[in-house]
Amino acid sequence: MKKENELEILATAMKETNSTRMYERYLAVRLHLEGRTLTEIAGILGRTYQTVSTYWNTYRNQGLLGLDLGHSPGGPKKLSEEQEDKVKTTITNLRPADVGFKARYTWTLNIIRKWIQREFDQTFTEKGVSKLLTRLGFSYTKATYSLVNANPEEQEQFREVTLPELKEQLDQGEIDHLLFEDESMIRTYLALQYNWFPKGEQRKIPTYGHHKGAKLFAAIDYETGTVIHREEEDYTTAAFQRFLMDVLTHYPEGNLVMVLDNARIHHAEAIQLFLREHKRLRLVYLPKYSPELNPVEGLWKWLKHDVVNNVFFSKFYYIRSHVIAFMKRINQHPLEVIDRLLLRV
Repeated sequence: MKKENELEILATAMKETNSTRMYERYLAVRLHLEGRTLTEIAGILGRTYQTVSTYWNTYRNQGLLGLDLGHSPGGPKKLSEEQEDKVKTTITNLRPADVGFKARYTWTLNIIRKWIQREFDQTFTEKGVSKLLTRLGFSYTKATYSLVNANPEEQEQFREVTLPELKEQLDQGEIDHLLFEDESMIRTYLALQYNWFPKGEQRKIPTYGHHKGAKLFAAIDYETGTVIHREEEDYTTAAFQRFLMDVLTHYPEGNLVMVLDNARIHHAEAIQLFLREHKRLRLVYLPKYSPELNPVEGLWKWLKHDVVNNVFFSKFYYIRSHVIAFMKRINQHPLEVIDRLLLRV
């Protein structure tokens, strides 16, 4: 098979997989086909030379399917496929109170264990339930708010039509860069979060009680994981226009599409005039009240979790130094950005 065809097949596989593990293996092979040495690839991925060599040799001997190296199947399953389907359907669509657990509205491992024992006469440990749920496609995540004004039809249109069309345009070279953009304010003090403390102690975070903070613009490159950001004093049309110019400067050539929300500054007449002057940049608006469709929301959570929450900034410029250090760090590891924020886009 010609190298160009191999690269095309690998690029498609990388876009279609939802597995971080498989994405890494496809990327390792792609980089080697593009001329990188196995040692260089090991450094890029943070893996040993032996691991990357295994990926390459497996691909050469068994092809793309061989990269799914598999895992030990373990012991026999306790539940049939029909029973597992019922577990999945019940947890997804019902609450514990709906199936006889009075005044219980959140599924826990212990409640699921009891329900399985009652329904199917099978005994699981909580660890066993956790493994079962993982295999069935569940993850342990915190619930999030869903804005009641959101339009489900418009959201589905974006997921099923608009975004796939943008990806296809990117694949065909009709656009050169696909970006997602958002804004956020990072205050001098933010929400406290759970952390590890010595028993009997609790960390005290000092505060002046002020609400000053940094106002940030950021855009993530869908293909490369690169993050561009700008700090401003306020969210104005002029500030947004300066950020757009930053983006155009970062990408001096090629057509760009930026996906973003419906904030007033994004629709301002001055911005429309700016776009007419810079025709290689196009804005595509998300459905209203749909922050969950924008991966930059995950970037803000990541930033706040890593370097802002549980931290007191005695000087305003300390916030800037923390933000700059964070952005520099993640731009040195774009695969982590892709794995964490973009694989499910």
